Amino acid sequence: MAARAARSVGQGALVVDFALYLHALHWTAVAIGALYSASLLLGGLATLLVGPASDRYGARRFLLGYEGTQVLAAVLALLSSNPAILSIAALLGAFGRGANGGAGPFAPAEQAWLSRSLAQEIWGRVLPINTAIGLAGMGLGAALAALPGQFAPAFPELLGYRSLFALVLLGALASLWLLYRAREPGPRAASAAVAEETASAPTSFRWRPLLSFGAINSLNGLGIGLIGPLMAYWMHLRFHAGPALIGPGMAIAFLVAAASSLFSIRLNRRFGMVGTVVRLRLVGLLMLLMIPLAPNFWLAMLAYILRSAMNQGSIGSRQALFLGIVDQRHRGLAATINSLSIQAPRAIGPVIAGLFFAAGLLSWPFYLGAGLQALYLLFFHRFFGNAEAARKKPDA
Repeated sequence: MAARAARSVGQGALVVDFALYLHALHWTAVAIGALYSASLLLGGLATLLVGPASDRYGARRFLLGYEGTQVLAAVLALLSSNPAILSIAALLGAFGRGANGGAGPFAPAEQAWLSRSLAQEIWGRVLPINTAIGLAGMGLGAALAALPGQFAPAFPELLGYRSLFALVLLGALASLWLLYRAREPGPRAASAAVAEETASAPTSFRWRPLLSFGAINSLNGLGIGLIGPLMAYWMHLRFHAGPALIGPGMAIAFLVAAASSLFSIRLNRRFGMVGTVVRLRLVGLLMLLMIPLAPNFWLAMLAYILRSAMNQGSIGSRQALFLGIVDQRHRGLAATINSLSIQAPRAIGPVIAGLFFAAGLLSWPFYLGAGLQALYLLFFHRFFGNAEAARKKPDA
């Protein structure tokens, strides 16, 4: 969790400034969207391999490898703004995508490690706290992203943007040290935990519920991809806002989302995790529709802040629900399907949004995204609501 905090600061800074940096380098909207899509697609392919492998070989070595890759990507971006080198660095480092402090395509390994280290009864408390830690770090990074705009024109704009990659480098080095010192449950402990879990509640692995929810999740992924990765860029195109305005606004959004994640722990106790997710996401959906209708930057940012609080505040609860479908032996696989079902369709979104932006249709991605997320919410409630009702039903 400390490693999550360390890496989240650089992620938050680049969520605000990476697309603006590319725009300042005279990249087109379509080229920016294509780079984000390629980054998401590459991340999805890496996720496909890492999650199941972490069930067999453990998560720690994969996370150490991820942080080493982040160090390389940050160094490349600090040294050069050449389009080819910067593209390679962006693909390796997943720049600008944001992951709430998570380990990008290696997040399934991270989630599996946490789930194996904790009793399932406390997931509904610990996973939202873990999410809140990452969101708070993202908020700090987003606030720091305002600095290039604050010091212009005394400090060259491009140099200010490039200096933010130092946050990624420092965060990756700190995470490397923290993860190197951390100890993952060994094979003997994991086997004992599996035996205890199987004895108390015998389970058999079933593909159908995992794949069914993966299909549902893909609607969410495509909806997110149309909006989330290029949100700062949309603010710039729509209201001509720079990092000095966008950074503080997004910082507030991440911090409010962190508070919402912590508040979801209380909501989980009152409404259950399914009820909490549905309530939060429904309010977030309404806020999403308000963003493109806002007449000025401040109202659009207010709607974005509220939407972020509702959507991101429910991440921990959604993770706990999905990981609970399977036993300990398949947590990495479950986390992989959860992540991949979001990342693969999400990879399509930025290039579609880039085409809309290039055509001047700035509102269309929001309406399409809202429709997809409404369908997701409907199917999510049916899927987990029926499962929760079945668990609560008394035996005949």
